[in-house]
Formats: sequence, structure tokens, C-alpha cells
Amino acid sequence: MPYIVALLVVIMWGTTFVSSKVLLNNGLLPADIFFVRFLMAYICMLCMSHKRLFANSIADELTLVGLGMMGGSIYFLVENMALLHSTSSNVSILVSTTPLVTAMLLAIFYKNERLSMRQVFGSVLAFVGVVLVVLNGQIILHLNPLGDALALGASFTWGFYSLFMRRIMGRYSTDFITRKVFFYGLVTILPYFALVHPLDVDILASGNMTIWGNLIFLGLVASTGGYLLWNWVMRKLGAVKSTNFIYLQSLVCMAAGHVILGERITLMAIAGAVILIVGMILAVRKKRSKA
Repeated sequence: MPYIVALLVVIMWGTTFVSSKVLLNNGLLPADIFFVRFLMAYICMLCMSHKRLFANSIADELTLVGLGMMGGSIYFLVENMALLHSTSSNVSILVSTTPLVTAMLLAIFYKNERLSMRQVFGSVLAFVGVVLVVLNGQIILHLNPLGDALALGASFTWGFYSLFMRRIMGRYSTDFITRKVFFYGLVTILPYFALVHPLDVDILASGNMTIWGNLIFLGLVASTGGYLLWNWVMRKLGAVKSTNFIYLQSLVCMAAGHVILGERITLMAIAGAVILIVGMILAVRKKRSKA
């Protein structure tokens, strides 16, 4: 069951790129989109889970602040800033290193989270498949040092999100942790609006159904449902195995782009999809115990 749920969440999150692109084309900035979707998600989670307000200790509360930043404000800002300074192909490939980065971080701090050689090979193979899917027939990549560094930084922020989640997920309920992630994600994005660019209230107040339809999808479905289910999956499968499912996002993006945006799919992308799936199976399959 956790594998099916993880797959559903990845499919859900993979389609958010198309939805976000529609909102960007309608004049919203990445920070605006993030704030509204997290605000919707927080209000929704507050209605479902409001009995406990704070964690048991200051250390745990600070860990929840870190979750809100690494899985929320900082991750979304760094990823979208990377897109301003680099190509979408470069960013997609570098962000897809997230499972490898997560495995590395967890192996440093938790011995029981270390991968077997078969899982390492599968993870690397899946990453090669992602590269082929993202390139989709294009051979040349243009290096953009600042943008590429930011994209890699986004990968590390989600890796730290998994690391913080590994530390705290056994102590609190999934709904409590998810609600706090949304809260601290909202709080830590406020300095951006105060110092860099204010929230675009005019566009949000226009009542455009295309804008609000996509925002509702991102806020209630992709954020509320997505984060709640993903945090549950991490509790069931562990941080490393669950994060490996992120590799499949490139397949979802490719399919959504083809169906909705009319983007072409090449033989290179198809070959990459096959390699990616084989690598995924090797990376998440449990090692058989000896009799």
C-alpha cells in the first residue's frame, strides 16, 4: 500500500509543474503561488488537526521550523531562482539528484539507512534514465554556474527535509507535522515579501477562474493531500526508499507536457523511461533475507 500511495503522490506532484506554468503565464510570481497554496493547505490542516499547538521540546519545534524552510519556503525559492539563471533542462536534471543527495545525507547520520550496492546501482541507473527523459532528444547542455548551483541547492534542501523528517516522524502524528510544515513555510516566506517583492494582491483579487482553479488544485490537492500522504509514506517506507520515487516525476512531467502542452516525446525519452523504471525497481526493492 505505501508504494501505491507514493506513486500517486509523485503523479500528483508531477502535474503541478504544468499547473504552476499556467499561473506563471497569467502573471503570478513563484513566491505568490507558494504563499497562496501553503496558506490554503495550512487552513485546511488546521481544521483537521488543531488540538496540539506546539512540540514537546524546543529542539523538536526548531526541527519543525527546519522542515517548513527546507520543504517549503527555501526549497521553492531556490528552485525557482535557479530557473531564472539556468535552463529548465539543467534544473530538472540537477533537482533529480535529490534521491542520491538524500541517501548520502542519511547514510552520514543514520547507519541503518545506508543503501546496499544493488540499491546504489539502481538509484544511479534511475538518475541516468531521468537525464535521458529530461533531454528528450537534445544533446547539448549549457552550463550556467549560478543557476546550476541553485538547482543543486534545491536538491540539498529537500535532502535536509528528509533528514529532519527522519529525526522527528516517530514522535508526532503525520497531520501535526504536516500542519507545522505549512505554518513555518508561510512564516519564513514573509521576509521575502517585505524585502524583495510584495505579494501581488491585485491579480489574486481579479477572480480569474483559471488562476483560482489552479491555485485550488495546488493548495488543497497537491499541498494538503500531497504532503500529508508523503509524510505518511516516509513513516512507512523510510526516507531513502520514499525519496527514490521522486525519480518518476520526470515521467509524469513528460506525459503531462505531451497531453496538455503538446510537447513531443522522442526515442531517447522512451529509452530513458525504461532505464528509469528498471533502476527504480532495483533501488526500492527489498533485499531478500537468507534462509
